[in-house]
Amino acid sequence: MKLAVTAPDRLTVRTAPIPDPGDLIARLPHPSALAWIRHGEGIVGWGEAARLTLPGGHDRFDAAARMLHDLFGAAAVDDTVNVPGSGPVAFGTFGFDPKSPDSTLIVPRRILGRRDGRAWLTTIGDDTDPLTLANPPQPPTGLRWSDGALPEHAWKHAVATAVDRIRRGHLAPGTDPADTTAPPPPRPADNTGHLGKVVLARDLTVRADTPIDARVLLQRLATRYPGCYTFSCAGMVGATPELLIRRTGGDIESLVLAGTTARGDTPADDQARAARLFTSAKDREEHRYAAEMVRDALTPLCAHLTVPDEPELLTLPNVLHLASPLRGRLAADRSVLDVVAALHPTPAVCGTPTDTAMDLIRELEGMDRGRYAGPVGWVDARGDGEWGIALRCAEIDGTRARLFAGCGIVADSDPDAELAEARTKFRPMQYALHG
Repeated sequence: MKLAVTAPDRLTVRTAPIPDPGDLIARLPHPSALAWIRHGEGIVGWGEAARLTLPGGHDRFDAAARMLHDLFGAAAVDDTVNVPGSGPVAFGTFGFDPKSPDSTLIVPRRILGRRDGRAWLTTIGDDTDPLTLANPPQPPTGLRWSDGALPEHAWKHAVATAVDRIRRGHLAPGTDPADTTAPPPPRPADNTGHLGKVVLARDLTVRADTPIDARVLLQRLATRYPGCYTFSCAGMVGATPELLIRRTGGDIESLVLAGTTARGDTPADDQARAARLFTSAKDREEHRYAAEMVRDALTPLCAHLTVPDEPELLTLPNVLHLASPLRGRLAADRSVLDVVAALHPTPAVCGTPTDTAMDLIRELEGMDRGRYAGPVGWVDARGDGEWGIALRCAEIDGTRARLFAGCGIVADSDPDAELAEARTKFRPMQYALHG
């Protein structure tokens, strides 16, 4: 693996406490924003003290962890705050597929943070970067939408093909292979090659008359979806509900999301939809695949791990999710990136078994996901950090943006229902662009 590294021989880092800076996103002076915000807390950054660009490969997480260990280990650090996210921090976004192109980590020159009533400013290098707005953010204008790799009818055909592939390996004894109406019994996730679940994504593209400023999207997303992790790194902007992993010292947390339905129009409709989701065999099977895989991946790394027996309901402004929070204690001193490497890709964004699902994604989606559904987040010099999955997001490039949405496909998935779910999952970013 050949890495592209842009960095000085030694970083000089100073972190000091500051008064509450107010809205962190509003303090970002440049459109090329770095951000990780939830409920108004988190970190934002700007400027570049160092950039690491990694090619594809299964070892991209390990390579990133080694490079950052060396870079941060050689740094001269004065950090009187000493909390997760203080001192030098790298924001990162990784490709979903090992065969995808470059993943990127950026160490900003300025990092502004707030956590648990404390605020701080980290300066790397000289202090000439401005703390005031160089150019106020402006919403994009003249938006023009088009299908991405597959139009809706072609994507529904891909879903139907995936359902057929799954059912071939799911047929109960005595079932007629031509009968695709009867759902099969659930089967556990396995690595025998029998496809149990696959996540199929589709994309939309939008072009604007004016450059798309990440700060506008961040502000709209953080305001409407405060319970999600609003992020921006190297052109990837979104608000993900899914926490892949948080490491604080030796403690870790993960939130598994799989199984989704749209919100209702009335409180009664909302309650009915929640009840149907919670009792849906299809959604429970989809969720079980994801939760079991995360449990199995974390167990070898942990001295102890708490896994709920039943999922809970996560309510977001536009959707309801089945959710399972896992908490544990690492058995050894590992960076958060080591845990990311063990977890990615989860069945929530790929399927099960992983290799079989990945092959089908490559065959049916008609596109390279790039960094969509890959890990996104931050890591500091202690190895602490928070990483989510890049969902409900768009990849921005000047006046163009590419939006993504994915759905978990199991044996009794319905292509029309999956298309409706994908439309619902596009809405956060469509709102962020339109306002």
